[in-house]
Amino acid sequence: MATSSTGKFSDPLGIVGTVVAEKYLILGLAGQGGFSQVYQARHLIWQQLVAIKFFVILEEADPNVRERLLDDFIREGKLMSELSSRSAAIVQARDIGKLQRDSGWIPYMVLEWLEGDALERILSAERRQDKPPRSLADALLMLEPVAAALDLAHRRNVAHRDLKPANIMLMTSEGDGAVGCKLLDFGIAKVMGEQVEHQQQLQLTGQQITAFTPNYGAPEQFSRQYGATGPWTDVFAMALILIEVLRGGLRALDGASFFELGVASSHPVRPTPGYFGLDVGGDLEAVFTKALAIAPSERYATMGEFWLELHRLVFPGTGAWQTRGTTVDPPMIQGSMPAPLPAVTARSIPAHLHPQSLAPEGPPAATSAPLTSTGSAAGRTTSALRIALGGVLLGGLGVYLALRPTVHREPPAAVSSASATHETSARAPLASAAAGGAQEGPCPRGMKVVNGGSFTMGSNDPALALSRPAHQVTLDTFCLDVHEVTAREYRACVDKGACKPADATPSYGKADGQRDDEHAKVLQAMAEHCNQGNAAREEHPINCVDWARANAYCASQGHRLPTEAEWELAARGADGRKFPWGDDPGNHTYMNAAGLEWRAWLTERSLPRPATLMFAADDGYVGTAPVGSFPRAQTRSGHLDLIGNVWEWTQDWYALYGVDEQVNPKGPGAGDRKALRGGGFDGATPTLVNAAARQHQLATTSAPTIGFRCAAPVRPAR
Repeated sequence: MATSSTGKFSDPLGIVGTVVAEKYLILGLAGQGGFSQVYQARHLIWQQLVAIKFFVILEEADPNVRERLLDDFIREGKLMSELSSRSAAIVQARDIGKLQRDSGWIPYMVLEWLEGDALERILSAERRQDKPPRSLADALLMLEPVAAALDLAHRRNVAHRDLKPANIMLMTSEGDGAVGCKLLDFGIAKVMGEQVEHQQQLQLTGQQITAFTPNYGAPEQFSRQYGATGPWTDVFAMALILIEVLRGGLRALDGASFFELGVASSHPVRPTPGYFGLDVGGDLEAVFTKALAIAPSERYATMGEFWLELHRLVFPGTGAWQTRGTTVDPPMIQGSMPAPLPAVTARSIPAHLHPQSLAPEGPPAATSAPLTSTGSAAGRTTSALRIALGGVLLGGLGVYLALRPTVHREPPAAVSSASATHETSARAPLASAAAGGAQEGPCPRGMKVVNGGSFTMGSNDPALALSRPAHQVTLDTFCLDVHEVTAREYRACVDKGACKPADATPSYGKADGQRDDEHAKVLQAMAEHCNQGNAAREEHPINCVDWARANAYCASQGHRLPTEAEWELAARGADGRKFPWGDDPGNHTYMNAAGLEWRAWLTERSLPRPATLMFAADDGYVGTAPVGSFPRAQTRSGHLDLIGNVWEWTQDWYALYGVDEQVNPKGPGAGDRKALRGGGFDGATPTLVNAAARQHQLATTSAPTIGFRCAAPVRPAR
């Protein structure tokens, strides 16, 4: 926490002049908000100034849940301490404790004290002084430390979720005029606020608690219909901040109410630089358009990916594909973040932040001119777009609902009565990427990077017998399809003559004890779920293909099937989550697995029903779902559908794991059964869709519950 002065507020806790924890002399109130109050204090032993943040919101919590909330607070504080120890750009967390009061206790956190000013106040002051806006190059140089700190957090699947200029502190070194940049408020107060709200539906000052600032809110923060919050939410906010800097302090999202800001955040016309008449060029406009996409799954998955693209275009030839890292963390692999930029100097900041003017090292002259309105086509449409947006804001809730993202309606097809209900109510799928190996950054189009390194593969869970024992594996960085190969993509390969058609009827062996007539009945019924040739399922995963056909498709694109180890690292991450989103199996909004819809379909066809269901709800799809239909399950590297929908063929022949550490393992050299990963739409227990779970099938098997995606090496550094 940081500020430049105290004494602007009263003393709501009545603690000024007292000593907390026998070592912190409270000097005065430095700031306050709905969740917390921040005091300046002096450490009596070290004689250093510190900030103490008291989370007053917990004083309002139900006594029955306060101890549990305190445990959560401690856990979140530990996370912040770990992050701040790895990045000097995150305000340092130094201590934690409880302030005893007559009404109970209030938890607090001790943070470093910073002298400087928030970016919000700097931009406001510059606007009052009619200073010209910064260039994009200067903005990137200034915010580089914060971007790197956020990427560090994002690689641990941790998001800030309230990124804004008020949470970015700029300080100037008296020695060389270089600007330091610190990221404040890493979500602990907001986590507490959300938990209290969940427990009690608590209201403050007549309004429901919101754990983010609406002027920088992404669509998923206003409504969970768009998906879960995550690192991609910070990408959205950072894009808005950059545009605000380019506009000289004018916000990109504006509105008179929470509702109006929610409409603006999800309006089909995106608040890119071009919308405001800033001609940044087509490539950079496309980068901002992607960062500000309405659907989280269509944005950059992490700050590193976003910053890399900006850096590559604004600072060409400065080592955009180089690796970077710290002595604490494994280095970030190619394509994750750009090489460090030159230090921001006095040229990039307002005069009131430094005592003297120094001759700085600026960015290349070609990129240092401020971006201004140019009268481009984008600029000429600004007024019309604002009028249109104004009409939306005045239109009320009915207009807002009409502008929600259009739900994809698949064309009618000859489907069974049981499946028709679900086939025509599909969630909006991702647009399938073009095949053919075209490059986007370090990966072919339609793929994203999975950073390599060491991780624990497998599990010692007795329920996952085929996944034992847990063992160490080290992998190189690789590229992986964002989603499973679709029926449309596979059909294009068939039309070219490079692939054999998928089966119209599945082919796989009988279950133990199953009669021939029973098996034939199951195969006939399951044929309804084979997707090739069904016009309503062009964006569903291709299925009913054996291993050889899956392998041939990937080869036709210049790719290959992923190894088991690669698949597992992509799905679990290096921290070994049970599911891409964490250790909780989630519910029917996280994956396409066996719910009420699956039981109803089996009942209608008089087929055996599973003893359990994955969830007692209808996930919307009795068979496969369009790829990308469950954005809440997106991995931190931006991959979708690794759990549920269809099992996925891997490159490896199946064998039991060993205990020795392995580097880039590829399974045995031969066999008759191939390893499958990920679970399918018929998965009825969390064990079947656990990211460590494995199954195996004859390589000749063709089933509606099996599909695939492809992998490829990363492009060499430029």
